Amino acid sequence: MRGARNWAVAVRRPSGEIYLERHPVSDFPQRVKLFSKPMFRGMFALVDAMSIGTRALTISANQSVEESEQLSGKAMGGSLVMALLMFIGVFIVLPNLGLAFLSRQLGTGTLYHVVEGVLRMGIFLAYLGGISLLADIRRVFEYHGAEHKTIAAWEHDEILNPGTIAPYSTLHVRCGTNFLLMVMLIAIITYSIAGELFPGPEGGVVVTAGYQILLRIVLLPIVAGLAYEGLRLGAGRNNAFVRGLMKPGLWLQMITTKPPTPDQVEVAIRAFEAVVPTADLHGRTQADLPSSIVWGPDEAADQVGLPLDAPADVAGTPVSQEEHAAES
Repeated sequence: MRGARNWAVAVRRPSGEIYLERHPVSDFPQRVKLFSKPMFRGMFALVDAMSIGTRALTISANQSVEESEQLSGKAMGGSLVMALLMFIGVFIVLPNLGLAFLSRQLGTGTLYHVVEGVLRMGIFLAYLGGISLLADIRRVFEYHGAEHKTIAAWEHDEILNPGTIAPYSTLHVRCGTNFLLMVMLIAIITYSIAGELFPGPEGGVVVTAGYQILLRIVLLPIVAGLAYEGLRLGAGRNNAFVRGLMKPGLWLQMITTKPPTPDQVEVAIRAFEAVVPTADLHGRTQADLPSSIVWGPDEAADQVGLPLDAPADVAGTPVSQEEHAAES
């Protein structure tokens, strides 16, 4: 879960207890004002999301298995590099290499980029549909559903416990899945315009494929910036046009979210509580949820020299043990 200033990851250990870590969100946009401006903030958001996702994946992978099975930092780094190379190969290189053989029929302008974008989206949907059949990935998608249900219940002023959260939908308009889909749609438009302005050079399959792959890598930050601004434009608006734009993302979440079990919802609750300001939690949480919590690094506390298990609110402001006891 990511809050305004902190992000947290909760993991169900094999022993049944919940392991919890909390870390501050990067203040880079505040230090470098350029990246708080339109377009640039979207470029930073993409990099930041990848950074947090990588760290959270490493934490969860190691905490969800026995100590003897945990991956070393080197092994995890190698796995992530392989995943990145596979992503580039499947979603960028493969479509453009295939279509380069048809460049005489498609040209290098709008038609090429539209066909390439539709092909890439088809590969993406087939990939999601395929991995959703795997038991381990389905469990990941169930935790994704638990996250959405928890946030929806909070937005409807519910007390956070598995029973009150259960009736809510696993679909949510602010999901990152919407961002991914918007990136793909905006990419078609952006690359089509770029293809018309800067036609690809003549030179055969290798030259055509190389040019198109390079074009996509160079323009990816612009695509991410435009997609981010599109999501911000629709945030908080509830008119028919915005609802229509959000529909494809919600449909896609029917693949990437699944109904969670109560123990999965409990994990989502604990991660959510860790990023919400302490004062906002009054009367909204259930302290006696079944599983015990084991705190790992809490950088919000570390920054002010407090013990790792010291409570702190989303802004990183420490809450003394006495205050915490009184609040409870």
